[in-house]
Order: sequence, then structure tokens, then C-alpha cells
Amino acid sequence: MLIVKLDTENSIVLIEPTGSLDVKDFQAAASTIDPFIEKCGELRGLIIHTESFPGWDSFSALVSHLKFVKNHHTDIKRVAFVTNSLIGTLAESLGSHFVEAEIKHFAYVELEQAKQWLIS
Repeated sequence: MLIVKLDTENSIVLIEPTGSLDVKDFQAAASTIDPFIEKCGELRGLIIHTESFPGWDSFSALVSHLKFVKNHHTDIKRVAFVTNSLIGTLAESLGSHFVEAEIKHFAYVELEQAKQWLIS
């Protein structure tokens, strides 16, 4: 499951996985994010906040995740991975080869620093 919180004032989204991700999670995230992007043109940033990456519940969920990234990476300026998982380091190192957004990794406890980086 994904908790998706849209901060319209700062034009950022906070996503918090609370368990294995499924197809519906990415549909729900898009239904929250897409109307804002249509109205405002883009998001300043996206925060993925999870102590450890929970994975996907199926191959279909992984495909939905990849489609979500493909459909949104040009509409988001920065992505902050706020996690103690190695996925944050991997995303920061490899992400620039696949997405337009600037990506930065923060430790799980550095949520406020990540927010400040996104809005700076």
C-alpha cells in the first residue's frame, strides 16, 4: 500500500509505502498526482519515504511501477529517496540514466532536509 500526500502549496508529493506494492497503488498515486500536474504543469518534487523498500506483490505491480515512472519522470523536477535501503543509493547512482528528474538519497531520518532540498 502507498500513502500519497500532495502538498499543493510547495508542489511536492510524499509517498510512503506501508507494505508490498500492488497495481492499485500506482493507479491511486496517479489519480492524486495527475490532476495537479494537469493544472500546474509539473511537480517541484517527489519524496519516497520508507525505512526499507517493501518490494512488489507481483510482476504486474512492478510493470505498473515502471509505467508510472515512465509517465511522470518529465513532470517532476526532483526526487528524494528518504530511506535506509540500498535502493536509495542505487536510484541516485543510476536514476539519471533513465529519468529527467534530479535524484538525491537521504537517510530515513532526514525527511525535513529532503523537503528543503525539493523546495530550494
